[in-house]
Amino acid sequence: MRQLILSAGMGFSLPIPEQIEAMARIGWDGFFTGWNEENGIAAYAAKAKEVGAFYQSVHAPYHDVYRLWEEGEDGEKEADKQIACLRDCEQNGVSTVVMHAIIGFDRHTPADIGIDRFGRIFDEAERLGIRVALENTEGECYLEKLMLHFASHKAVGFCIDTGHELCYNIGRDLITSYGKKLIATHINDNLGCTGEAITWLDDAHLMPFDGKKDWADVAKRMKAVGYNGPLTFELTSLNKPDRHTHDRYASLDFNGFASLALEKARRFRNLLEA
Repeated sequence: MRQLILSAGMGFSLPIPEQIEAMARIGWDGFFTGWNEENGIAAYAAKAKEVGAFYQSVHAPYHDVYRLWEEGEDGEKEADKQIACLRDCEQNGVSTVVMHAIIGFDRHTPADIGIDRFGRIFDEAERLGIRVALENTEGECYLEKLMLHFASHKAVGFCIDTGHELCYNIGRDLITSYGKKLIATHINDNLGCTGEAITWLDDAHLMPFDGKKDWADVAKRMKAVGYNGPLTFELTSLNKPDRHTHDRYASLDFNGFASLALEKARRFRNLLEA
């Protein structure tokens, strides 16, 4: 059966090494984390080895990724930061890194300098033996430009975020569009685009089956493109500002949340493997 992977963090204060241990005890096959320059991931990799968990991927920094598309020294520094993340992953045995192509709803002009900078990142990833999975977010034109330009690059693949597909990409079928390059998943649910404008507030990261996503359709599309990799779930226990989508989880501690999420994950896996 496909491995089931859960995001670390999820709005809980329990230290991530303790979360990793709890996930393994509950029955998850593995986990993924974020990355920062100050701490790296060595402690997480050590805990994974200790408890026999699969450290499936790292989410690269994304708050300043827009700088990769802009002229100037800040863009070069951002590329260096992304490469530092790749090198830390290689040193700690993590072979998949998920990256955003852009951040920001008001950006719609992917420039050639971004192609050059991403190319430097991808070339280093190939040298290190790392796969970079570009995730669908807002600014779909940036993802499209990268996926087209680097279609034959050995290090470049696609990560489908099922929630983003619903609320940012307005339900466009990105699984089919980039299915030949699909190497990773961020599975989550939401209520779709709830207002006139696309906003990060709709990106709820609910558990599957708790929003409006058609999970039978997701399974059908994933099967059609032949995806056989791990099923990775990117979830949170917290409401966005002035939203109440996560009130249903308010009584759950980390163990309760991770246990319920595993039930939902197995339910989706059953759809996919039926």
